[in-house]
Amino acid sequence: MADYYDVLEINREASASDIKKAYRKQAVKYHPDKNPDDSEAEKKFKEISEAYEVLSDDNKRSLYDRYGKDAVHGAHAGGGMHGGGFSSMDEALRTFMGAFGGGGGESVFESFFGGGGASSRGGGSQGRRQGAGKRVNITLTFEEAAKGVEKELAIQKNVACKECSGKGAASADGIKTCDRCGGQGQVFEQRGFFSMSMTCPKCNGEGKVITNPCKSCKGQGVVREKQHVKVSIPAGVDSGMRMKMSGYGDAGQGGGPPGDLYIFITVKEHEIFEREGNDLYLSLPISFTEAALGCKKDVPSLFNHTCRIAIPPGTQNGKVFRVRGEGFPTVNSMGNGDLLVSIFVETPSDLNKKQKDLLEEFAQMEVPANLPKKKSFLDKIKGIFK
Repeated sequence: MADYYDVLEINREASASDIKKAYRKQAVKYHPDKNPDDSEAEKKFKEISEAYEVLSDDNKRSLYDRYGKDAVHGAHAGGGMHGGGFSSMDEALRTFMGAFGGGGGESVFESFFGGGGASSRGGGSQGRRQGAGKRVNITLTFEEAAKGVEKELAIQKNVACKECSGKGAASADGIKTCDRCGGQGQVFEQRGFFSMSMTCPKCNGEGKVITNPCKSCKGQGVVREKQHVKVSIPAGVDSGMRMKMSGYGDAGQGGGPPGDLYIFITVKEHEIFEREGNDLYLSLPISFTEAALGCKKDVPSLFNHTCRIAIPPGTQNGKVFRVRGEGFPTVNSMGNGDLLVSIFVETPSDLNKKQKDLLEEFAQMEVPANLPKKKSFLDKIKGIFK
């Protein structure tokens, strides 16, 4: 047999954590249940299990490092191995189970064998299952999202059958203990070297079977019903947000709690406002003369009033004015975002002759101080072409 360190593909300075990690990786790869009827894989599994059994024990590892395999397989071995190796696959499997831990090993084994282990519905609580969650999409106007609104939703959901009170049986004696699992909700199945528990296929983990089903719900315990639900949407919501209403989903089974209702929100775009976070953006067009001479403007708000802003003389295109507190509310909290008004200076078009004459006369009177950005740009061009 090869050197134990080579078997696990580690060096002689490997830590206990490195040894365990290397063994777990190879043990999963060569496990008999992963390689049925493969004698080479079985042999390899025994070898790596033997190597781990020695190297994971500080005393055995010390003896092995000093004297070799004979030292740990002889009088000092302590019972686990005989004559230079594991005497049976059972010993190798016990090493495997120990390496994956006791308390936390169940999840590892469920993943390793593809799930389907012990059902959470078995034992004393079999049959108690929470109802399914429901999803509803709702579309709001921009104003509804800003101010909050109450909506009435029509949803199709499973509710407890009134005829049988959710039991699924026409009468009390119409429910019998499952003869496959004896009421446990679980059965055991041999998988390779392990006996695995799984949900009983006859009663689906309920532990009971219905022999005389309710005619109204056909043994399901629930019926489909349309219900109207009122929901209060808080001010400040945005597209992509989700609300949860606990207990408004499908009815549970076997006395289990109902599921939840999830409301996914979409907000329509607005004709003049744009939203970024809780701030609102508005592009305000003004005339060339208003920008040059200055003016006062009333801008609309989402909250049924106007806000007056003073535009000083010489305001340039793209200048932004902030109106504090006129943005979207913060959901379920205090305070609002701001309204940011971006100035758009509109160049006049379709001029008549008189307007053109006046502008040409004005152009003759312009001086560089009237257009500082233009002067700066022309000065830079002169510098480039000198």
